[in-house]
Amino acid sequence: MPEGATIVIDIGKTLSKVSLWSKDGRCLDKVTRPNEAQAARPYVPLDTAATVDWVIEALARYADHPVETIVPVAHGAAVAGIRRGVLAFVSPDYEWEMPAEQLAAYRAGRDPFAVTGSPALPAGLNLGAQLHFLEGEGGFEGVTLMPYAQYWAWLLTGVATSEVTSLGCHSDLWAPGEGDFSPMAKARGWAQKFAPLVRAGDVVGTLLPELARQTGLSPTVRVLAGLHDSNAALLAARGFPEIARNEATVLSTGTWFIAMRLPAAPVDLAALPEARDCLVNVDAYSQPVPSARFMGGREIESVIEIDTRRVDIKPDQPALLAAVPQVIADGVMMLPTLAPGNGPFPNRIGGWVNQPAGWFARRSAMCLYAALLADCSLDLIGSGERLLVEGRFAEAEVFVRALAALRPETAVYTANAHNDVSFGALRLIDPGLRPQGELVRVAPLEQDLTAYKARWAALVENAR
Repeated sequence: MPEGATIVIDIGKTLSKVSLWSKDGRCLDKVTRPNEAQAARPYVPLDTAATVDWVIEALARYADHPVETIVPVAHGAAVAGIRRGVLAFVSPDYEWEMPAEQLAAYRAGRDPFAVTGSPALPAGLNLGAQLHFLEGEGGFEGVTLMPYAQYWAWLLTGVATSEVTSLGCHSDLWAPGEGDFSPMAKARGWAQKFAPLVRAGDVVGTLLPELARQTGLSPTVRVLAGLHDSNAALLAARGFPEIARNEATVLSTGTWFIAMRLPAAPVDLAALPEARDCLVNVDAYSQPVPSARFMGGREIESVIEIDTRRVDIKPDQPALLAAVPQVIADGVMMLPTLAPGNGPFPNRIGGWVNQPAGWFARRSAMCLYAALLADCSLDLIGSGERLLVEGRFAEAEVFVRALAALRPETAVYTANAHNDVSFGALRLIDPGLRPQGELVRVAPLEQDLTAYKARWAALVENAR
């Protein structure tokens, strides 16, 4: 094994992961932990404390390896604050619904979409809404704020920083066109509370002596600032020559399905339809990225009522594909949306049309539903020539092959499962690192989905 291993800490919304990587980009080991749901007090917090204990335990697993670097990655719409060296508050879960009057008061002071690229989102998905609530709970006197990815860097080093991929993730706090905090963030004094800005790949410090003793890792281990998880997926995709310098879109799939377009020419970001869950992300190079999203993993899970991996588990793929013709013939379909307030049809009320009894038919229909939603979202951001589907649903053949059938003018690809968020984080250290394996071109479903799509679109249009 080449010297100089790297640990990636990936704190997702549903699942936390710690993985060990060789210097040449091979995943040597990975451990995971489902994040536990928390009770409200007076709001629903993230599972931070237990995750901290688990992360430290996971780091100790790699004490005998030549670890040189740790890179933290985290989901967006989460904030941490420290005061006198300890957490000033428990980070809220963005799905917690704050009182309606407080959310309305916050929204009255938001900047326009044209300035921030952030649509008005439900619950705490706009990070500014969380800050508004937290400030009302106890104020930010003496508090240093930081995005969630940088909280993990602070935990390891004691050095507080901020970084743009998380600040630019539908937060209301960042103005992508200006490359600076938004007018509202400055006016409310929040911008001044955030820790100093650094780049995602900057080394913020070395491992704290106490953590070095606890984990058995060297106190010389460097810790990078880290970045937002979907942007890490984008960085991973840019390692493929088909994506790197071409008109391309990356569709990152998990709890959220997030499409991020790398346009060949500048686009009018203000023209994106904000009411349909389109937004502007900011990549690791501080460039604006037209994006669209929907809560695909959560919607699938809510219907099949089992672990979402079951729609992409390899042994089931032939049976799921075999169920497609009958699903189409019977007019079985799901209408949006099952995650109210999100996706390209945020105000529609979802439900079955001709609900099937069979398990395979139900799961196949949900994969077709995800493909139809993804197709809509991709159209909204002008996605064209190339599409890379990454993440756990890239292995769901009905989903990716239906998407290829719906977009015959687009070359749809999937990649090796190792070329994911964690690999993207690794490329912060070595931007020249190439993913293992090649992109795989997705073959469209044999079935023609034209009439199925038209009927689905008509039903969506008429739904109330």
